[in-house]
Amino acid sequence: MNDTTRDIRIRPGGPADAPVILEMLDSAVAWMNQRGNTEQWGTTPYSKVPGGVARVERYTTENAPYVAELGGAPVGALVLDTGPSPQMPIAPAGEPERYVRLLVSDRRHAGLGIGASLLAHAAEETRRAGVRLLRVDCWAGGCGELVAFYARNGFTPTERFLSGTWPGQVLARRVG
Repeated sequence: MNDTTRDIRIRPGGPADAPVILEMLDSAVAWMNQRGNTEQWGTTPYSKVPGGVARVERYTTENAPYVAELGGAPVGALVLDTGPSPQMPIAPAGEPERYVRLLVSDRRHAGLGIGASLLAHAAEETRRAGVRLLRVDCWAGGCGELVAFYARNGFTPTERFLSGTWPGQVLARRVG
């Protein structure tokens, strides 16, 4: 753990965090597009995607949002739920689970361990709830960098899926 990772503070989020989460998502889309990745989240800023703003607002009111801060400024967000999105072709786990519905970090702070810190927090929240399974789904396209990121953070790939033409991967992590 480096000094920066120790300086990351994670707090519960809420409706007032929706604008900053949208800003991080818009920035992530632009960053991906600059790297040639237009398939993962498309080319339209998330705040302009039909239903995008409402989805983030629901995340901050109906789910368990968390915000990572560095020096008091938001630099990442995590949303936990009790299962996968109903819009995704993913079967329920068949046991109690926590599900990472959103993980995003401010790309201006890339490489500081923000995503890893948020995933460690997700594992701790899952354990604290008395649940042993934490799952996530992610884009499995490109060279598999995102799947590899989750694997480095303790997740094991389970099932692959297609959502339209979008290739996805479900990953699971046992906690507790």
